[in-house]
Amino acid sequence: MIIDTDVRGHARSLLDFIDAGPSPWHAVSEMVRGLVAAGFTELDEKDAWAVRPGGRHYVLRGGSSLVAFVIGPRPVGDAGFRIVGAHTDSPGLRIKPQPADSSGRMVRVGVEVYGGPILATFADRDLGLAGRVSLRSAGGVATRLALLRKPLLRLPNLAIHMNRKVNEDGLKFNRQTELPLLLAAATDVPARETFLRLVGDSVGCAPEDILGFELNVFDTQPGAFWGPHEEFLANSQLDNLASCHAGSAALAAVASVSATAVAAFFDHEEIGSESAKGAAGSLLADVLERIVQAAGGDREDLKRGLARSLMISADMAHAFQPNFAGAYEPGHLVAVNAGPVVKTNVNQRYATDGVGEARFARLCERAGVPCQKYCHRSDLACGSTIGPMTAARLGLDVIDVGNPMWAMHSIRESAGVLDHGYMIRVLREFLSE
Repeated sequence: MIIDTDVRGHARSLLDFIDAGPSPWHAVSEMVRGLVAAGFTELDEKDAWAVRPGGRHYVLRGGSSLVAFVIGPRPVGDAGFRIVGAHTDSPGLRIKPQPADSSGRMVRVGVEVYGGPILATFADRDLGLAGRVSLRSAGGVATRLALLRKPLLRLPNLAIHMNRKVNEDGLKFNRQTELPLLLAAATDVPARETFLRLVGDSVGCAPEDILGFELNVFDTQPGAFWGPHEEFLANSQLDNLASCHAGSAALAAVASVSATAVAAFFDHEEIGSESAKGAAGSLLADVLERIVQAAGGDREDLKRGLARSLMISADMAHAFQPNFAGAYEPGHLVAVNAGPVVKTNVNQRYATDGVGEARFARLCERAGVPCQKYCHRSDLACGSTIGPMTAARLGLDVIDVGNPMWAMHSIRESAGVLDHGYMIRVLREFLSE
């Protein structure tokens, strides 16, 4: 298999993006860095906005959700929006507010399960910490990003001699008693202080100045290519940072647009999106309305524009794994490195309808990209995305798509090098139309 240099470069950029952004706050910070380099400027929700055709801007909410846009040459009421949506969060483990205790001469760190991770994959990995810290400052409260990259925490497995049926029954953890992570040998220093010293050192403050934090565990092993031709890639949080990278890269690369092009990246998808920063909240609706108002339009123009709009909800898709053939719908076996996937579900777990399916197929044709179709096995519960809730909230057409991947919600997921380049191409085609 021969992989084009540009395609390889997109995949390398994706791995670097995930390695640099192992929390939603870091991922958004990395996207902002790329957008600023492409000429985007920040708009604050607290300020009045003024926009003009060709303007390139972004808006942050809560540090972990981002909406970026390029203003089109035609009024929104006449041209509508072209929107790409994805989510910045991934399932995993989050540190509890009272984080540390001592047990059996060891300092342990308590965690809560965020979303639906495959918990067994977190065992015996080199784990670091990432997120944001809120601390005492002269003006009240300041926030700083915290990134503790070195292997700091561990969830050691129980030896098979004490868990004889682990290979028959599977590896299971009690979420309260068996998931606390080992940090250090206990000393005379209180366990909580030991933990806060580490966090404080990472953001340059004394432990007593830390007033709050939001920290997630991440795998410190860097992303990597694998396979005989390095045609596959592996990393944590491909679901859904791969779609964030593709969407932000596509928007940054757009030279000109016909309709106003928007890329929206939401936190909290993995836990239902019901928050101020989630897709079920007001963020996207607020930004779209303010774009129209800032250009001199009114609510009638907004409603006309939404009726002319289209959104692609980009989330990852389930690639066929031949060792578990019985888990898949036989007529919809999606292959890695065979192109983006349009996802359908008659119960509206995905928002794609027949027209949307056809429109995405045509987009792929125009972009010179192969297209696949996915339908979930009928006797298994289907996951969902930000697509249906956004379609319902805004009353616009939404197409659910994603790149194929293996081991979704594992701490170490895999996908295809070619597919990431394909997704950037088709999203760029969409945002430019």
